[in-house]
Amino acid sequence: MASIADLKAQREAALAATAAGAPARTSNQFFGVGPITDITTDEVDSRLMRFEFEAWLEANYRKLDDKGNDLGPITSAELGRSMHRGYPADKVLLDMMYEINRYFEFPKQNKMAVGLGGGHSGFTVAAVHLINANKQDQHIFVDTPRPESEEAMIGGFFRQSWGAQILELHKYAPNGDMGRVHFTGKEGAIPSADELVEMGVKVFFGVGHETTGASTYTDGDIKNLLAWIDRDPANHHAVIDATSLLGSMVWDQDLVDQVQNKCCMFMPLQKAIGGISGYFLISFTPAALALVEENQNDPSWAIARQLKIVVPENPKLPLTGKKTVGLGPFYDPAEHKMLGGIINTFSTLAFAETTFGLLRSEKLVGSVRDLNRRSIENREAVNDWVASHDLFELGVEEVARRGAAVTLLKVNDADITDADLHARIIARSKQLLGFEGLTHPNGDREPGLDVARYVNAFPGTPGDYRAWIGGIRPHADIPALLDNLEYAYLRAKAVVLEELLAEQGETFESSASAAGGRVRQDDQSKAYKVLVADLIGLKFDANGNPDHSEARAHVESKGGVFHEGGHDGQDLEAGKIHFFYEPNLSTEEELLPRTKDGQYDATIVAATFLPQASVFKHGGVRIGAGTGNMGSASWGGGNGTGGEAPLMNTPSFNSRATAHMAIKALLKVAPDLPVDEMHGLVCDGNFDTGKDLCKFPTEKLEGKKMAVIGYGNIGREVANLGKALGMNVSIYARAHHKDWIESEGFTYAETPIEAATGADVLSPHTGLGALNAETGKFANDSLVNTDVLNAMNDGAIIVNYDRGEVVNADALDAALTSGKVRYAAIDADLFKNAETGELSGPMVPYLGLVERHGDKLELLPHAAADTEHLSRVEGAKQAIDQIFDVIQYKAVTNLKGDLPEGYTNSGATTVNGVGKVTPNALSSAAGSAGAAAQARESAEQMAAIWGAFASTTDADRRQELVNQYGAQLVYHSNRYASLMEELGLKGPYG
Repeated sequence: MASIADLKAQREAALAATAAGAPARTSNQFFGVGPITDITTDEVDSRLMRFEFEAWLEANYRKLDDKGNDLGPITSAELGRSMHRGYPADKVLLDMMYEINRYFEFPKQNKMAVGLGGGHSGFTVAAVHLINANKQDQHIFVDTPRPESEEAMIGGFFRQSWGAQILELHKYAPNGDMGRVHFTGKEGAIPSADELVEMGVKVFFGVGHETTGASTYTDGDIKNLLAWIDRDPANHHAVIDATSLLGSMVWDQDLVDQVQNKCCMFMPLQKAIGGISGYFLISFTPAALALVEENQNDPSWAIARQLKIVVPENPKLPLTGKKTVGLGPFYDPAEHKMLGGIINTFSTLAFAETTFGLLRSEKLVGSVRDLNRRSIENREAVNDWVASHDLFELGVEEVARRGAAVTLLKVNDADITDADLHARIIARSKQLLGFEGLTHPNGDREPGLDVARYVNAFPGTPGDYRAWIGGIRPHADIPALLDNLEYAYLRAKAVVLEELLAEQGETFESSASAAGGRVRQDDQSKAYKVLVADLIGLKFDANGNPDHSEARAHVESKGGVFHEGGHDGQDLEAGKIHFFYEPNLSTEEELLPRTKDGQYDATIVAATFLPQASVFKHGGVRIGAGTGNMGSASWGGGNGTGGEAPLMNTPSFNSRATAHMAIKALLKVAPDLPVDEMHGLVCDGNFDTGKDLCKFPTEKLEGKKMAVIGYGNIGREVANLGKALGMNVSIYARAHHKDWIESEGFTYAETPIEAATGADVLSPHTGLGALNAETGKFANDSLVNTDVLNAMNDGAIIVNYDRGEVVNADALDAALTSGKVRYAAIDADLFKNAETGELSGPMVPYLGLVERHGDKLELLPHAAADTEHLSRVEGAKQAIDQIFDVIQYKAVTNLKGDLPEGYTNSGATTVNGVGKVTPNALSSAAGSAGAAAQARESAEQMAAIWGAFASTTDADRRQELVNQYGAQLVYHSNRYASLMEELGLKGPYG
């Protein structure tokens, strides 16, 4: 046992080597022989593949009437319930055999048997039919060590089972002779043709070393085998286990072609291709089939019915009649037909899945030759990686014999010399590679990486990890797998060493980060100061002042301190974040003396403009979406470009308030029912409903067209409200929004003019855009111009609750004069110089329209959103949360611009349902077991019912389904839509 000091040093070395964290994930975590062949990358991909399969099945297998007319698709449910004979089962079987034969390029002259069971059954069928103990001159060669020899026993039962079965055939046959069975002196090696001839070998078996031992035949081995076959093609027969060899043959194409032409090859479908059930194939040469028929007319043993591939010519004489392969369960590729059906009942659905899986693989990867090439490249990638990582070595030492389907690796750790300790670390590493994970003695838990399942080496093989690396696997997965093996070994080593140390009383302190908690990064000896330079409550309290009590309570609930007024040098409690509330600061002259020397660490503002020279080295948050007023150089100005501190905002909090006000402006004049006049008539008792209503015709908003310019948070909210009123909404935005706009049921317009064409209402929501330094104008200045206004219907309504400059005032003047526009509501900034009374701001151009169009205008001083108390308070709370995160954890939420060094991006957080659906919102919903289960249930119900509707072409039967499931479909549709709204998952994703 190493000393405590040595164990600690080894542990520290393992932790240091893995300090950077886990490597890149593999695209598919299944590294056994079979499961990876579907090439799916995750649960979503796998479930989508099931839908893809069912659509493929329904497109390719159809119900036909007695005249051959198409009656609609055959579904997976119907195949699952069928008897697996007749149509379509026979066609499914034939299609599968054709596609396998075509893809793997088996020769036309060879025939392919198909039967129940996996690879062992294929081997057994080949052995019991090709071997005949009655033939004294028939010797057998098996490329494994002789069973129960010292070398063979190392491999355990599995590796010995092939040769043992052949020996038992001879041992228990009346004319058997175990001396006629020969074995290799070296695993997976093929003797020369002369040696095989000298032994009298007539049947050669190459079995399983690729799958279990990760080795393959060299070019020399294959040339030996082919030379031996060519000595006597009619009597020399080779049987090759192609379980792992298919798609990973490492020889020149000429040798590959010769092997497939001259050798019999057996393989299990579910491993070689990807079916779900156990079936085998055997490709037999014509000479081998002749031998099979000859043997079965002079058999040396009985063969179980489910393994028989030779059938009596006369079905009435099963015992005494002549046997033939001409009626057996064979596919004849030359004639593209089955000579007989598969013996016993097969799963039609599994056969269809195999065909689909093979075609899908071909689409993704390419031909079998591409598969071979990719396998060889993956083998080379393993060789290169191991050559540069001293901790690992390959189980197969001879480079030319290393398999291209399976690799076998062993750990060579000079620190760990005890075999039991080595095995303990390997076992724990596989927990980390899978989903189980590792728990340290101090309770720290490392969750499973889930990157490499089924990497167990077969007992007796020279390796610790065995993994499928064939060409079906993307090349990038090879280094990802190997990096993860190394990482998992070292992490497991650290845990096992900690367990050994714990037994000796040595323990280690728990780590918050290892336990999944966030680690504080603030200085606990410092008092942090935050300037709040805007109102954070708009409704009045009992004293008639704007009420900021909710924001104050939020600060205090998080452990912060709230101060009325600014910091005047007083002592502050260390380890706390102190908020100083000075909402009356607004001018540069007021702000700079308090901020230019970094007196405050961070700031929260809404409308106040922060001068460039103000310093906040821990960041700033703007309550609202835009950040044009955040001019501090600490984060690089209003765009957040550069600087040492992060710039943040709180988007979407006032979006609905603004949208509601915009719709309020619209509803004042449309529908244009003169409610004030009618109110007066009613109050005067001067109205007869039956006679006078006809004097006040109006038109509803439903069916009218609304043009929304911009697809930001507010624009989308206005569009949704317009849609709720039954209006047809057309939205102009940048082209990358098109799909999302159309997904919500709106019409996408490529230009503002296109959006405005035929519109009755227009509402811009683009913001000013970037400032052009040369012209001094913003990008969206006069975006709504004469051409846009003239495209609208006569008597249109303009609601500009965005920025005053977006609508050209002169163009609006002309449109109001001509009647093209009958009403305009404008909400824009207006400022007044206290000394001179001079007015400024984007509202000024509109003031000149009042005299000519007073009754057609409504002008507001940019009050639509900034007067809403709840929006301001909730925005302030979000800003407070973001300040705490950025100071305490260096975690930035709602980042604008660049992320400064040392900070992490925590993504975006918005008001539920407003604007883009954020990854944070989706993660929250996905993490709610109740919400995810409800969404899944409704989605699966809808998918099942719609799938049934789509696959049922008979009108009467479809109506029965509608009658039975219609209410269920609509219920779940409503339920799903409501849940998406409730979770804030409706809208564009960003």
